[in-house]
Amino acid sequence: MSSAVISRTRFSVLDRSRIREGHPPAQALRDTVALAGEAEALGYHRFWVSEHHGVPGVAGSAPTVLAAAVAAATRAIRVGTGGVMLPNHRPLVVAEQFGVLESLFPGRIDMGLGRSVGFTDGVRKALGRGKDDAENFAAQVGELLGWFTGGSPTGVRARPAEGLAVPPFVLATGEGAAIAARAGLPLVIGDLRDREKTLRGIDRYRSFFRPSAWADRPYVAVSGTIAVAGTEAEARRLLVPEAWSTAYARTHGTFPPLVPAESVEARTMTGRERAVYEAGLAGHIAGTAEQVAHELETVLAETAAEEVLVTTSGYDRTALLDSYRRLAALFAPGR
Repeated sequence: MSSAVISRTRFSVLDRSRIREGHPPAQALRDTVALAGEAEALGYHRFWVSEHHGVPGVAGSAPTVLAAAVAAATRAIRVGTGGVMLPNHRPLVVAEQFGVLESLFPGRIDMGLGRSVGFTDGVRKALGRGKDDAENFAAQVGELLGWFTGGSPTGVRARPAEGLAVPPFVLATGEGAAIAARAGLPLVIGDLRDREKTLRGIDRYRSFFRPSAWADRPYVAVSGTIAVAGTEAEARRLLVPEAWSTAYARTHGTFPPLVPAESVEARTMTGRERAVYEAGLAGHIAGTAEQVAHELETVLAETAAEEVLVTTSGYDRTALLDSYRRLAALFAPGR
């Protein structure tokens, strides 16, 4: 069932350490580390973790710390962040953290960088940041990379980062694509539901890309939710808890832990909740292996992406792992 275009594409995982109702945050972090081992055994290329602050449904608040745990529990898979939200931090400190990671796990660390700041006024205040801090992202990226090359005008040296080569990636939904292009950095762009916006961002990136010491040509990874199951209905059901969390967040202002699919399906929703929930279920790549393979071929033909970063979350960890196994059978059959 695998095709040539799928088999030559890299597939990677971004896990957000989603907290599940009835389970402590610590379990979400242990689930992430365990999933990394499974992803490595299945042949996924990278395993990335995310950064969220003050979110009830996400335990992943310190991505470089979690990346260290993931790297220590695996042997060969690349490990990184998807991403460190650079406006939240001083570039020197970020460089030092990745310098430590690369020193401990040489040749395996990726530095995925995003431009978001805290999602609420309270979180931004706690971080000492404002919405305008995201506008300085390009300069922050430049400063960060300078710590690795020894280019800081301060006379300070980043230890142990200076002289190390930690591949940087820019995470973008649109505007960040131009920043990645001008800096000559690989691009991670999503999501797959808004295909036209993603394609515009990719076109802009490739058009304005300037080769750099970090990348001599454009490199595109597209990110999004992919669910594979024995039936289309089972694949859709895997997406239900995340769709409800998103709907709840957009109608109540806080992003909650995941609840079982049956709890969501039995819930009486308001009209607004139902509309956002149904929208949250739509547009993802979900279905049987044959259906997913067909849709992936379309996506890869449209985007010419070198890599797919899979961001699927779910309450049912058994079903989630089965989805990752079925997907791996498409790009690495017989492994």
